[in-house]
Amino acid sequence: MKIFNTAGPVNRPFHYKIDPLHRWDLDDILRHIKLERYFILHAPRQTGKTSSLLALQEYLNNSGEYFALYANFEVGQAARNNALEGIRGIIREIKNRLPKDAPCYKKTLEVFNNLSVLTEFSSILNELIQTISEYSDKPVVLLVDEIDALVGDTLITVLRQLRAGYDKRPAEFPASIILCGVRDIKDYRIQTSGQDIIAGGSAFNIKTESLRLGNFSKEDVINLYSQHTEDTGQKFTEECFDLVMDYTDGQPWLVNALANEVTYKMEENRDRSVAITPKMLEIAKERLILSRQTHLDQLADKLEEERVKKVILPLITGDDIEHSKDDADYCMDLGLIKRVKAGLEISNGIYKEVIPRELTEVGQDMFLSKYRPVWINKDGSIDVKHLITLFKEFWNENSAIWASHIAGYQEAAPHLVTQAFLQRVANGNGFVNREYGLGKGRTDIMLKWQYEKDGQTFYQKIVMELKVINQKQSYEKLKQQALEQTAKYAKTCGTKEAHILIFDRHKSQNWQADEPNEYEDYDDIKIEIWKLGNGEW
Repeated sequence: MKIFNTAGPVNRPFHYKIDPLHRWDLDDILRHIKLERYFILHAPRQTGKTSSLLALQEYLNNSGEYFALYANFEVGQAARNNALEGIRGIIREIKNRLPKDAPCYKKTLEVFNNLSVLTEFSSILNELIQTISEYSDKPVVLLVDEIDALVGDTLITVLRQLRAGYDKRPAEFPASIILCGVRDIKDYRIQTSGQDIIAGGSAFNIKTESLRLGNFSKEDVINLYSQHTEDTGQKFTEECFDLVMDYTDGQPWLVNALANEVTYKMEENRDRSVAITPKMLEIAKERLILSRQTHLDQLADKLEEERVKKVILPLITGDDIEHSKDDADYCMDLGLIKRVKAGLEISNGIYKEVIPRELTEVGQDMFLSKYRPVWINKDGSIDVKHLITLFKEFWNENSAIWASHIAGYQEAAPHLVTQAFLQRVANGNGFVNREYGLGKGRTDIMLKWQYEKDGQTFYQKIVMELKVINQKQSYEKLKQQALEQTAKYAKTCGTKEAHILIFDRHKSQNWQADEPNEYEDYDDIKIEIWKLGNGEW
């Protein structure tokens, strides 16, 4: 039985898979190798980098033209600034990866036994790699994985020793070296034991190009999921594939994890006669997020970094705040954001949910402990007026406390607190869809609520537009803009339940805690406007 892979490289006999060599432009890779270039391959975590390198190693060795050798340099990570220990771990890794039938194996083993007892580390990696190249009967291609897992003096030493042999290729050093990691080498900011900051690009200035491994296309997703159908007979309905792309944008780990959740972890779907539907995927997506698997936890950890905050904060608030191109490129390398025609946005639907949930996790339980679900009508639908009134009360009393929980993201407090509140409202019976991005000047939220009535399932869709008024803005101008945006979003979602929540950070409007609502008809949509001016953040 085959499975969807959610951990480590693709294991060809046991995993549904997309051919790793299909994931990039193989002709371009081979051209770089033929021209004896040293270059970079980078992509976010769990996108298939290692699988692609291992597949390339096999391809090159099978071609008979090269001796390709893969090595994972992450073994030197723990050594940090202890370069000697780091380099020793790396040369052991290289030795262990050498096939015993390789022409260079015996001589390399001799050199390794001598090098491993030395205390001088400034050239021992270079010498080992040189030996492999000299005694190989073919040009060597060295595939270095997890290069950016190294830290400080160890990383600097490795880069410089690889650079030092460049002029000796291909007879006495690898004809081509591929350095693979999460980030492009230009983004390395390496702090040495002497407290110097060295840029990775200057330590390895012989690289000719940086290539990025992309996500799955929709065709790849269909191919991958169809392998499950062929293997088990279980079908995915046609509508599933667009939804998967919306949730994942083709991010390989998410694509596999979502399929694994819906076909294996959801026990009711282990019956292969049951067809997988969009509704099942919606449930699987929610369960995947709540499971907080390692991939999503690693993503959340990055939100604490200052470079990440500078980019993510304006995406959440919709403000057009300037940030450096380097910071944006760094967030793209991490897989957090992507470029679209309109600018930058969060990479996919799942990350759009994970980010606000992580930033507000500490206080989410405050909602349900303070407010019981008295906003539910007798027929199971939501009493929206009651719900938002309770939220307004909560905001007025607790906004300052909440802002203290989201250090670095205080300006996004209205957006994050509202989303956290609605997430707790949904709590298994509904879903919260979010739309936000640079320069929009607002956040669009849609709460989709499921309830049963007279034996039938109904879905209630409630649209909320979040706006923050500042001291320089006219309230009337902001309101007119919000009405147009909200009506348009409500029609896109197919609902007439529409609300605008306007937060007055600087109390420029002198709104009271019980400020009355306004009601406006705009483009056949009746919209209720809520004024939240008593909170502080």
